[in-house]
Amino acid sequence: MRHGFVKAAAVTPKIKVADTAYNADIICDAIAEAAAGGAKIIVLPELCLTGYSCEDLFWQERLLSGAREGLAKIAAFTAYMDAIIFVGMPLAYNGKLYNVAAVLNYGEILGFVPKTYIPNYNEFYEGRHFTAAPDEPVELEFNGRPVCMATRMLFCCEQMPDLVLAAEICEDLWTPEPPGIRHARNGATVLVNLSASNEVTGKDVYRRDLVKGQSARLVCGYIYASAGEGESTQDLVYSGHNLIAENGHLLKESARFASGIICSELDVSRLICDRRRMSTYKMREDGYLRVEFSLHVEETKLTRYIDPMPFVPSDKGSRDKRCDEILCMQAVGLKKRLEHTGCTAAVVGISGGLDSTLALLVAVRAFDMLGLAHEDIKAVTMPGFGTTDRTYDNAVGLVKSLGAELIEVNITEAVGVHFRDIGQDASVHDVTYENSQARERTQILMDIANRLGGLVVGTGDLSELALGWATYNGDHMSMYGVNSSVPKTLVRHLVRFYADGCADEVLKKVLYDVLDTPVSPELLPPEDGKISQKTEDIVGPYELHDFYLYNMLRQGFAPDKVYRLAKLAFAGTYGDAVILKWLKIFYRRFFAQQFKRSCLPDGPKVGSVAVSPRGDLRMPSDACAAIWLAELETL
Repeated sequence: MRHGFVKAAAVTPKIKVADTAYNADIICDAIAEAAAGGAKIIVLPELCLTGYSCEDLFWQERLLSGAREGLAKIAAFTAYMDAIIFVGMPLAYNGKLYNVAAVLNYGEILGFVPKTYIPNYNEFYEGRHFTAAPDEPVELEFNGRPVCMATRMLFCCEQMPDLVLAAEICEDLWTPEPPGIRHARNGATVLVNLSASNEVTGKDVYRRDLVKGQSARLVCGYIYASAGEGESTQDLVYSGHNLIAENGHLLKESARFASGIICSELDVSRLICDRRRMSTYKMREDGYLRVEFSLHVEETKLTRYIDPMPFVPSDKGSRDKRCDEILCMQAVGLKKRLEHTGCTAAVVGISGGLDSTLALLVAVRAFDMLGLAHEDIKAVTMPGFGTTDRTYDNAVGLVKSLGAELIEVNITEAVGVHFRDIGQDASVHDVTYENSQARERTQILMDIANRLGGLVVGTGDLSELALGWATYNGDHMSMYGVNSSVPKTLVRHLVRFYADGCADEVLKKVLYDVLDTPVSPELLPPEDGKISQKTEDIVGPYELHDFYLYNMLRQGFAPDKVYRLAKLAFAGTYGDAVILKWLKIFYRRFFAQQFKRSCLPDGPKVGSVAVSPRGDLRMPSDACAAIWLAELETL
C-alpha cells in the first residue's frame, strides 16, 4: 500500500448451481488463494453463493437460507484475513428479494449493496425474481446484528484515506446512468462490479471497452468479476471474463471460458492526482454512508507492467500510428503559422543530428500540405569547431535528398572574431566557448529568415527543455518550435518511422546513419575526427530522463516513488546507484532551468506532457528543489 498501490483480485470460482454449501467452501478457498497472493481487494461474481442461473429456485426459502448460511461461513473464515471482500448473493428483505453485494472485512459484514437496474429484456429475466434497490438505506438484521443495505455506500480505508470503494452489479454498468458515476463523484476511487455477464459473439470487446471507458471517464480503478464455469448452460454460456482497469488502461484481463483469479495493483495516488488537476471533475455530497474498514499497511509487491518508455508505445502498430499522427500535428502546426504570417520560406538549422532532422522532415510535410516547392525550405548547415565529417555529410545528404535549398555558413571565423571582441581565450573550452557558437548559429538563422521573409523553425525537443540543455537565446530560440513537446525517446522513433517507410534508398541510408550517431551539440573539437562531446555522458541517458519527466510531471509522483518505479522499469539495464544519480541531476536541472521554459517560442503540443508556460507548466523560475532532493537523500 506504500506509494498508493493496492493489490486487487477479480475471482471466478467454479461453482455448482444452487449448492450453497459447496459454493461457500469453494469461495473460501478462492479468497484464501487471492489473499495469499497479496490481494487486499477481492471481488467475486454476482450471485456466486447460489449461482446466477438458479431461475425460479430463487423463490425457494431453502436456497435463500443456504445463501445466508454460506455468507456466515465466509465471514467466519475471513475473520483474520487482511482484505475487503465483495461476494454476490440473493437477500430477502421486507417481502422482496434483492440481488446484492455483501461486503466483508476481518469477518465483519460491513453492508449490502443492492443492484440498481434489474434487466428484463432479451435473455435476461431478473425482474421475475428481484426488486430494484430501494431509494433510501434500510437496516436489516443478519446473524443477530444490524447491517445496512444501500446503494449510496462508500467503503473507506482507515489507513489509506484515498482508497474509497463502491459497488455496482452487472447491468448497473451497462445503463445510460450507471450508479458508479454518482459513486465516483462522491469520492469513490475504486469501483467494483460483481457480474454474471453471459457470452455471445463479440460481447467481450464491448465489455472490455465499457470497463476501460468507465474507468477513464470517472478517473477510477475498476474491478470487474464475472460468472463463469459452473453456471447453468441450459440456455446461456458464462465465460468468467474478468477485468481490472485504471483510468482507461487495462491492467489485467482473464482468459475467457475458465475459472480462476486475476490480480494487479491499482495506483490510487495516481488517480487522486489526475482528479485534482481536472477542473471539470466536479465532486458532490449526496448523503452517502461512509463505512470504514481496515487494512494492514505494507509495501505492495508490484506485478503490473512499468513502462520504461512511457512516451513510446511498445506495440509497433500503435507506435507507427502515433508517429504518423504526431508528424501530421507538427506539420499542421507549422502550416498554419506559415499561412498566418505570410512567410514564403522556412529556415531550418541542419546539424546532421536527430532533432534538426525531424524538424526538416516536418517542414517538408508542411510544405507539401501547402503545395509549396521544397527549395523554399532553406536548410542551413553551420560547421563549427566541433563539426565532424559524419554529421556534416549527413546534413548535406539529407537536404539534397529532400530537395531543400542548402545554405552553408561556416561559423569558425565569426566566432573567432567574437572571442577576440569579448576577450575569450579560444583554447579555453568553457561554457562561453560553447554558447557563443550556439548563439552565432541562431543569429545567422534569424537574419537569413529576415532577409528572405522566412520563418525560423526551431529544432529543440521536450527532453532538452526539461533539462535546460539548450543555450539561452541560442538554440533555445526560434520563431516556431515544432519539436517542443516531443521527448527525445520519441524523436528517435519518429525519424525511424519516416526512414522505414521511405522509398528513397539514399535518404533512408542517411536517416539510419543519423539514428546511429551519438547525440551531441558538437560544440567541442572532435577527437580523431569523431564526436568528443556526447550529451548522454554529460546529463545522463535520455531514456531515464524521459521516464522521470513523465512520472514527475504527468503523474505528479514524489521522488521516492519515481525512483522505485524506475528501478523496476530499468532492472537489468541500469543499477540502482546509476538511476539515483541521474534522478538527482534531473531534479536539480529541472528546477534550475525553468527560466528557459518561461519564455519558450510557440510550438504545438502533441502529447500528454508539455512544458509551455502558456499550456501545461506554469512554474516559478526561482522555485526551490530542496524538498524533492531531500527526499532522494533518504533513499
